[in-house]
Amino acid sequence: MKDKTFELDSRYSTTRIVSKQEPLIEKSLTNKIHSSLYSTTQSAEKTEGGLRKYGYFKHTLPNQPLISVITVVYNGEQYLEQTIQSVINQTYSNIEYIIIDGRSCDLTVKIIEQYEDRVDYWISEPDKGIADAMNKGLSFATGEYIAFINADDYLENIDTFRKVIAQFDNNDIFICSILFGAGLKRLYPRGFNFLINFKNGVYHQGALCKKSVFNKIGGFDTKFKTNMDYDFFLRAYRYGITGKNIPLVLSVMRDTGISSKRDWSSLFYRFNEEKNVHKKNCNSWLMNLTTKVFWLFYINYRRLIYIIN
Repeated sequence: MKDKTFELDSRYSTTRIVSKQEPLIEKSLTNKIHSSLYSTTQSAEKTEGGLRKYGYFKHTLPNQPLISVITVVYNGEQYLEQTIQSVINQTYSNIEYIIIDGRSCDLTVKIIEQYEDRVDYWISEPDKGIADAMNKGLSFATGEYIAFINADDYLENIDTFRKVIAQFDNNDIFICSILFGAGLKRLYPRGFNFLINFKNGVYHQGALCKKSVFNKIGGFDTKFKTNMDYDFFLRAYRYGITGKNIPLVLSVMRDTGISSKRDWSSLFYRFNEEKNVHKKNCNSWLMNLTTKVFWLFYINYRRLIYIIN
């Protein structure tokens, strides 16, 4: 019998378009992301679930590209439910939701299990940090576009994806603003341009990226603890990947994560990681010299600002 696409009723999801036909996983020697529908690891510490385990799958449809939303979490019981609800209540109907848990020891997994019929795939097992967990999420994503909304973040409103997708064109990365902290300060992206050679111009919580970009240039470098997204976007820029700024807010980022710490030791650690991102990605002697001069002045400037404040 020919497979049919249909909508699950409200017992399972909110206007989510599903199919009983498994997505075709592209297998190519050029792909730098190894993709699969389920985890192949065997471990007593692993638990998993979601709609895929019931045989329901998502696909890109005409005029409705499939968006894979990935949430990475570890001991995130305080905010996770708001994150989940911000995704599953979106008015855009073609969303695949994947949650990667690092084997939390709080109530995180119990919260995920409450939404078992609204999450496409979730897995709880030990990982090697945020970048490793994000890469794991990428490996399970079958969507045409990828968005990372981690457990400290949430989508700004229920129409967010519908509004952003309406402005899609032939670019590879779509870049939005985010709201930050308790005061909901709007942070505007610097943009996907030459300035990204010096400072990250894209917030990963505010970006939608084609899965094909990850297949082409690879995922997140696990050597970086706070700047794995900067390394990715800088690599993308230097590969010739195209980006477009969209004048909308995509998500709200709480100031509770590791990259939000404002004490000098945390700032200095992040600056050193940024320097290492530059060293890794410098592709000419001129760019190498330019970034060295930049850091000679920038760290002293930021140190002075920190002392004054």
